[in-house]
Amino acid sequence: MTAFETAPDQYFSEDHIAFRRAMRSFVDREIRPNIETWEEAQRLPRSLYLKAAEVGFQGLTYPEEYGGSGADVFMQIVATEELALTGAGGVGASLGSHSIAIPPIVAVGSDALKHRVLPPVIAGEKIAALAITEPGGGSDVAALKTTARRDGDSYVINGEKAFITSGVQADFLTVACRTNPDDRGPGGLSFILVEGDTPGLTRKPLRKMGWHASDTALLHFDNVRVPAENLIGAEGEGFKAAMLNFNDERLTLAVSAYASAQACLEEATDWARNRTTFGKPLIQQQVIRHKLVDMAMRIHAARALTLDVAWRRLNRLDPLNIHVARTGMAKITATNTVQYVAAEAVQIMGAMGYMTGSVSERVFRETKVLSIGGGADEVIRNLIASQMGY
Repeated sequence: MTAFETAPDQYFSEDHIAFRRAMRSFVDREIRPNIETWEEAQRLPRSLYLKAAEVGFQGLTYPEEYGGSGADVFMQIVATEELALTGAGGVGASLGSHSIAIPPIVAVGSDALKHRVLPPVIAGEKIAALAITEPGGGSDVAALKTTARRDGDSYVINGEKAFITSGVQADFLTVACRTNPDDRGPGGLSFILVEGDTPGLTRKPLRKMGWHASDTALLHFDNVRVPAENLIGAEGEGFKAAMLNFNDERLTLAVSAYASAQACLEEATDWARNRTTFGKPLIQQQVIRHKLVDMAMRIHAARALTLDVAWRRLNRLDPLNIHVARTGMAKITATNTVQYVAAEAVQIMGAMGYMTGSVSERVFRETKVLSIGGGADEVIRNLIASQMGY
């Protein structure tokens, strides 16, 4: 039983608890036994997306008319926690890549685009990915260089995108492009949908320190021609959509971080209880008990802040600037927490914590991506300061 096995409270209703049980059963049955295989393969099998859709994961917060369930943010938190408790962040990253790829379509896409893209993605039949980051820049979205030139009833895209989660397998790519070459700032950016089999699109798999189960790609666009109706929203509105998308991504990353830390704490605690040193269980050593307490305190603090941010958002209690700032705070707090907890868990487990295959070893390798993805911590601190008027 984990710290997240709770009775209904101000955040989680009976429905949330029931969904947690369903997600946990799905994770235990379909994911945990296969993690090492997927880590070796550097990708998830497409069949997993179909199975995830059956349990309701793919369509949690999306409109029912497209196959979703219209659930609230706490259903998404439940799902993210249960996936992260495996200690394999790459599984949640790729399985959930649609959660950052399709929100711009839901928010501002045309009806035709919504009906073409959303149902197959929510059903787990298609994989969606978001393509913003470029080789020469990440957090500075306004400086991206990939261009989309209007040519009759088409857009012609040229440029590169890097570090794209699910980029190898994605059927749909939500691509940030510069549609106005005269505007080198945020006003010149737009989102355009590119289908994975479009001529001129090439993909190169990238190898990483962690998240091995998640396929990550370098994308190259060489005169990629797509229909003009693939424009998502209006020209020049991509930056605003990207910023709102990043905010939701940061909340999910915060949840993934503290839940991954919880997985490390549980593994280290089990190890300390069963490992005998100097004639008694390791957990009876005061220094180890204090380490476990410090780890637990940080996890509880990170989770409390994150859940409060989500609850206040759900109840519309904060103006947008304060919500953006507090979401950034939650993300940094949680990512700092997982870095601390994973390192302490490896230390408690000693040589076994250093061995490939332990949860703590895997999470330890994955901690840095959580501090970089969704906006590097340094960039987010500047964002928090500006939103709070500092």
